[in-house]
Amino acid sequence: MENQHTFLYFAYGSNLLKERLQLRNPSATVHCVARLKDYRLVFGNHKGLASDRWHGGVATIEQSPGDEVWGVVWRMNMSDLESLDSQENVMLGAYSPVELSVRMSGQDLHCRTYIMNSCVYAPPSPQYLKVNRMIQSVCQNDSTIVCIC
Repeated sequence: MENQHTFLYFAYGSNLLKERLQLRNPSATVHCVARLKDYRLVFGNHKGLASDRWHGGVATIEQSPGDEVWGVVWRMNMSDLESLDSQENVMLGAYSPVELSVRMSGQDLHCRTYIMNSCVYAPPSPQYLKVNRMIQSVCQNDSTIVCIC
């Protein structure tokens, strides 16, 4: 976390897209690209219920020794925390907020992120998978992610 006015949020799925995240969380600004060690990106649905928005499985992370997930760390105002939780369906029990350490340029950052509860693996829709693969590739290979997010 940052200070009492802002927090850091590690995004790995559709919230890698600036336009999507800032729609309901206007304070979000890119802080850096980072990686989460010993986790992997998977797709599924909360309790097997398909996403109406994406028409298929959505991203979550799960512990997996030796793997890593690349993503974007956003700096956000505390005033957007309730909106972010709502976007991630925390009150409905779909995702739980967690605090994790991610690594960027040899430095550890403590960030909020979300992990799906009761995940039933399911393939993502083609459009969701395309967005995630494109952005994950850029995160891993090019620090200009700041320019495209």
